[in-house]
Amino acid sequence: MSIFERYLTIWVFLCIIAGVVLGQLLPGVFQTIGHLEVAQVNLPVGLLIWVMIIPMLVKVDFGALHEVKQHVKGIGVTLFVNWLVKPFSMAFLGWLFIRVLFADYLPADQIDSYIAGLILLAAAPCTAMVFVWSRLTKGDALFTLSQVALNDTIMVFAFAPLVAFLLGISAIIVPWDTLLTSVVLYIVIPVVLAQIWRKALLVKGQAYFDAVMEKIGPWSISALLLTLVLLFAFQGKAILEQPLVIALLAVPILIQVLFNSGLAYWLNRAVGEKHNIACPSALIGASNFFELAVAAAISLFGFESGAALATVVGVLIEVPVMLLVVRVVNQSKGWYECRSA
Repeated sequence: MSIFERYLTIWVFLCIIAGVVLGQLLPGVFQTIGHLEVAQVNLPVGLLIWVMIIPMLVKVDFGALHEVKQHVKGIGVTLFVNWLVKPFSMAFLGWLFIRVLFADYLPADQIDSYIAGLILLAAAPCTAMVFVWSRLTKGDALFTLSQVALNDTIMVFAFAPLVAFLLGISAIIVPWDTLLTSVVLYIVIPVVLAQIWRKALLVKGQAYFDAVMEKIGPWSISALLLTLVLLFAFQGKAILEQPLVIALLAVPILIQVLFNSGLAYWLNRAVGEKHNIACPSALIGASNFFELAVAAAISLFGFESGAALATVVGVLIEVPVMLLVVRVVNQSKGWYECRSA
């Protein structure tokens, strides 16, 4: 993990401060940026989202899908947690904490939007950073790659229906046209472009491909940080008036990450998978494709929405919490491998 990635939380905090300050000093500039839209898609943010997502997707080899049969149990556990547990548990946690326990401390007109943001955050499994987490746990590289490729394939078809269903049961109106537009813009088109680029690079050899990947590596996080500056420039007033909101939104996200990583880790142990499979499975099961969540939240609910803020809180705590999970699975290897027959 690079220094830039390791201290992502610090850069996010700095972007929060920069965004809030700039939003207060230059409100006219950011209002102009906010109005640069076509079909409810903000053009500057749309460009930044592509710069975020495409370099990550270039690393994904969909040809690795055939490898899923090598570790059926581990794949099954991860799919179960990613698609049948995590989104639904987050919808429940959002309802419990945001609509019930914390409702008196949050702006009433943003309750639905906060819950929607949490659902968006949990509905898409991590695509890129999981390669870093897997490497830190000495996880099986082929398992990680095949699982990410499978999740990305499922996401193309399942993200919109799953989000719509969960928003529906949370009594939130589903803007279907915008949701489908987001899926096309931020999943389908980036996947196609990334795979075309990937093939073009590999034609020139693996060494050339690796060199380009190293060169464009910082693009994703840099674009994410610029997007956060824009988001917090729009959210600055609300944050200054309600600083407690960020801490309250972090609670269900933190619980969700720890619960799902622990569940995936334990289930892999229960079904007899190796430790180097259980580790990436737990990490994939817990982490989120927050770049997609941020993009979808902005498209669906706008820059100044509670949904956008909720997804950004996910970015804020992702790295330190996942590093904690990495530490736990590494230190518990002895316990994991001493399971009874």
